Amino acid sequence: MLSKTVPMLQKLFAHLETMRPYTLFWCGLVSLAGACLSYGDFPPLKISLLVFFIPILGWIAGLYLADYFDRELDSIQKPHRPIPSGRLSSREILIVGACYAILGLLLTLLLPLLNIILVFIVGFLVLGYAKYTKSQGLLGNFNRGAMTLTTFLFGVVSISGTFTIPASLWLISLVFFFHDTNSNIIGAIRDVQGDKKGGYHTTPIQYGIRNTLLISVLLSIIYLTLTAGTISVYPLMNHPIHFLFFVLLGILILCIMYLILFRSMHSLTPKKSLYAHELFVAERIIFASAFLIGITSSFLFSISLCVVSLSITLLSQHLLRERYELT
Repeated sequence: MLSKTVPMLQKLFAHLETMRPYTLFWCGLVSLAGACLSYGDFPPLKISLLVFFIPILGWIAGLYLADYFDRELDSIQKPHRPIPSGRLSSREILIVGACYAILGLLLTLLLPLLNIILVFIVGFLVLGYAKYTKSQGLLGNFNRGAMTLTTFLFGVVSISGTFTIPASLWLISLVFFFHDTNSNIIGAIRDVQGDKKGGYHTTPIQYGIRNTLLISVLLSIIYLTLTAGTISVYPLMNHPIHFLFFVLLGILILCIMYLILFRSMHSLTPKKSLYAHELFVAERIIFASAFLIGITSSFLFSISLCVVSLSITLLSQHLLRERYELT
């Protein structure tokens, strides 16, 4: 079926699926956390809005690009997705993705020059991930982590205007690097069979499920230890108890995720793997929000942002993700 014959509502729903709304808030929260840590509170409204929404626009553009480069694999593994199902054409995907990227770039012109430079750096990282490294095991996972590290720095330099950044914030950038590297590794577990058919060499394919989970646990230990050490040495948090509570809540969710994965390691289905990663997606919203809640003076606003982000993430996962990822 040609994409141009598809009813408009089906096209709009296909765009919604491609945007994957359950993934969007993470990058915005990471960038905003960088700005808040650099400023010491919520920055002025204009900067807060820009550093929150520009990464989201870039993330959406990256998702469109990823679906374009994955179209042949998806025709084997996930023929229901927008391009192989004919609901969207490859040309439409590229045009709409480019529009999101251009809009994000134009908005970045309202921020310091370094933010513009970082946008291009992230663009190269996104292109490299989508076209080259996604199928290359740990290299692809680290590429994803580097994208999130740069997103955090995007928020930081929106305030500082320079790469002369305190050591504490460089350390926190590494926290987000290891965190998203880890999340990307867990996300790859559900696609093992399809990735094998497509000739991909993801971490679970290269090292097996058990070793992949051990790598993930190691990365969790690294980013949590780095978080604890940085917060202990540097007085970044104005509300350390609030911060600690939400970090511990995230750790609890991680423990549940690992319990599910290790207990069913030898009979792990794509559906169970997807559910485990959905827990990680919820944890990362809570983890990024912990920094906002811990440093900002408006507890009500920061907790509201966390609740709204988490609610939309969980609801969209429930309504859309299994259909998009597995059906």
